[in-house]
Amino acid sequence: MAYHSGRSVFNNIMTEEKGDDFFSNPQVLDQYGLLQEIGLFKYIDSYKKEIRKYQNLLKGATDIFNSTTVDDIMDATVLQISDQFLPAFIVFLWRPFQNKKEVVFKVYKNYKMIDLSSMHIDSLEPFEVFFREYPKPINFDLLAFQMGDKRTTDSLEKIHPELVVPIFGHSSLYGLILVGPKILYNEYTHDELIYLGQLMGFVSQAIQNHLYYEHSVRDVKTGLFNHGFFMSRLNEELARTKRANVAASIIVVDVDKFKNFNDTYGHLAGDRVLEYIALAIKSNIRLEDIPSRFGGEEFTVLLPDTGREMAWTVAERLRIAIASMHVPWEVPLPQVTISLGIITFDDCTFLPAEEVIKRADQALYLSKERGRNRSTFWGAGLLFKTEAYLREKHAQTAKIIAEK
Repeated sequence: MAYHSGRSVFNNIMTEEKGDDFFSNPQVLDQYGLLQEIGLFKYIDSYKKEIRKYQNLLKGATDIFNSTTVDDIMDATVLQISDQFLPAFIVFLWRPFQNKKEVVFKVYKNYKMIDLSSMHIDSLEPFEVFFREYPKPINFDLLAFQMGDKRTTDSLEKIHPELVVPIFGHSSLYGLILVGPKILYNEYTHDELIYLGQLMGFVSQAIQNHLYYEHSVRDVKTGLFNHGFFMSRLNEELARTKRANVAASIIVVDVDKFKNFNDTYGHLAGDRVLEYIALAIKSNIRLEDIPSRFGGEEFTVLLPDTGREMAWTVAERLRIAIASMHVPWEVPLPQVTISLGIITFDDCTFLPAEEVIKRADQALYLSKERGRNRSTFWGAGLLFKTEAYLREKHAQTAKIIAEK
């Protein structure tokens, strides 16, 4: 009887109340004992906790979806997990190239990334087989027992993770998150595991969206930007130089006698050469520069806010770095060299992007004709590369490299 009368009081109150006014309503105070007896306040508390949980989940999802790189997605995910559960550590296992097996680690402790070079996993494939059948967060000890493959789980067991959380996309397992034991409490509850599963749904979608975007603007083989993206950025830079009265430069790179690598050592060896050239290019330019695989064995680098002197320095740095690099293969490969063409443009350059590229290509061809493994500038209306100019620039480059 008390339950029905209490429910009637509750319904009358709720039809009159809005939000926080509920607990200040005189009727609530008058019927406090009855409402407490029927469990109304416990229900309201649990309801508020549920609301807060989903508010936190939505905030975390917003932060994750606003991330523009996989590293940012990982950082946002780690922050969300750390805020909710205060784990001793979080480890992110990630395949940076979805068509390759290499696995990299990012280890976080107290919200900061730390080094854990002792960890090593050759492939995520064994975990992918398991999590395709059980695609949910799982206790690590239970995972190790069910997998029954100590070679796969031993390297992870060294850090004593509490949970293993899969990050799945439509096509494959993107990565794993290893969550350490909670600092303040002993075990993760069933509701917390559900929360982690829901959060990973957002993480998976964010990574998937990022991969779709990356595939649309990047060359799969080298990881550099593709031809289309480069031309789009070049058009933007041509417009910006006119607005801001600044200079910019382009370097066009072609591998010398690249056909010999394919014909003598096979196309896979040629692919390996291209991959290492791409790594050398990325390692020797600024973050704001735009490197691309323009097609075949030709690469381009857009250098914003860069005049002739600096463009020459960058070109020579690339040429020297690639000439001195070692490309591992089953048999020793010959030295890799490149030829380069350079052009600088500014607010007085009234040329379409295609013509700018064409002139840089002409400078590149002159480098080829003059013996390869060298850089050539496009001059004001003609190509030039005098011996005195070369000696001066080589001396400047050598001095810069020595000072570093």
